[in-house]
Amino acid sequence: MAERERTIISIQDPLLEEVQSGQRVNVTVDDDDDDEHHETYLDKSLRRLDFMLSILGFHQTSILSFGLSWTAFVVVGIVIPVVTLELWSCSNCEEYQIKDFEFDVLASQASLGAVSLLCMSYDLRKYGIRKFLFVDRFSGHVTRFMDEYLCRIRNAYRQLVFWLLPCFILKTLREFIWLSYVNKEWWRSLGIALALIFSWVYVNVISLAACVLFHLVCNLQVIYFEDYGKLLERESNLFVLMEEHIRLRNYLSKISHRFRIYVVLVFLVVTASQFVTLMQTFSYEGKVTFINGGDFVINSIIQVVGTTLCLHAATKISHRAQGIASVASKWHALVTCSSEGIQSRRSFSAGSMGSANNSGLLPTAGNSESDLESLENMTIPANVRLASFVSSYHMRQSFVLYLQTNPGGITIFGLTVDRVLISTIFFIELSLVLFVLGQTIVFSGPSS
Repeated sequence: MAERERTIISIQDPLLEEVQSGQRVNVTVDDDDDDEHHETYLDKSLRRLDFMLSILGFHQTSILSFGLSWTAFVVVGIVIPVVTLELWSCSNCEEYQIKDFEFDVLASQASLGAVSLLCMSYDLRKYGIRKFLFVDRFSGHVTRFMDEYLCRIRNAYRQLVFWLLPCFILKTLREFIWLSYVNKEWWRSLGIALALIFSWVYVNVISLAACVLFHLVCNLQVIYFEDYGKLLERESNLFVLMEEHIRLRNYLSKISHRFRIYVVLVFLVVTASQFVTLMQTFSYEGKVTFINGGDFVINSIIQVVGTTLCLHAATKISHRAQGIASVASKWHALVTCSSEGIQSRRSFSAGSMGSANNSGLLPTAGNSESDLESLENMTIPANVRLASFVSSYHMRQSFVLYLQTNPGGITIFGLTVDRVLISTIFFIELSLVLFVLGQTIVFSGPSS
């Protein structure tokens, strides 16, 4: 009877193990399904972003898409406004429209749009939307930073609309005010206004979307640096910290290499455009108003906003990368002070034990065997603990020194984009403005 019960138990145990293992498998599958469910939100968001970029012409993965993109840009951004301005012949209309101003604005808009389309389409064609934004699913960060990714992408859409909508309202208002002063057929005036507005929106959306896209890439890196600051608080393995910091610096090096030409070209185009704007407005002998010179104002707002977004994003991520060294220094100081406090208490207790040993309170070589067994409960000698403490101290010190000498950040041909560079750019622009003012404004004294 007892052997029969043991046989039944031995038969039932594998079944119970299979059921339990099946439950574990089901739980694991549910977790995987849950992760896939979360990843679909990011996939959909990236797919919508890629679709919007393809509409603007950034998605140039084939010869056909390349040709269609640049054909649309040339026709909508250059041909339509040029033909419209040439066919719109109006004598004695300089009070409402200055043709030289219009062509200068058109040239600066087309130049900035061409630079944005060329640089961003090349990077997107080479890396794809995921590697372009550094949200590759194989990097292991997609599940952890899912909500942060989605939040930054939504903020990029809001940023584009927030800066473009006021300028669109100003452009529309300016065009209809200008047409109200010109005595032409209303249907012809309406068609010209819509053509100019459509061309302006298309070109400026391309240029501003490229700046917002660069801002998004840098903002996604901010997530990693914020997480690295938290990693310093919970991780004590210096090799893990070194490996993570090297990976982050590698990301910043890739971003700097991919976008350095774009940032330099944007800065040069915007600087040249503002230089020409100042020269044209201050050298013009007539009266400049919002009606005949309003496009200069709107164009300047778009260009300055785009440049500011690029420089702000690069400066922000450089500041976060350089701030890691101060966080690590604080962590090193706290660990060192706490370790020294513990070490001093242990040294005091070891000194007490040493004095007790000298006075005969601790067992010596002449004691009995039962007394010698109590030596197993003695602590590690103080010199061994001191060596371990000094070794960990030097490791932390070398890690902090590494962070201080390798701060990282966005670089442009070796120049780190930080507050120092921003101050240099500001004074260069101020010097150009003063030079233009000195060449165009002449103060004459009273004639004797």
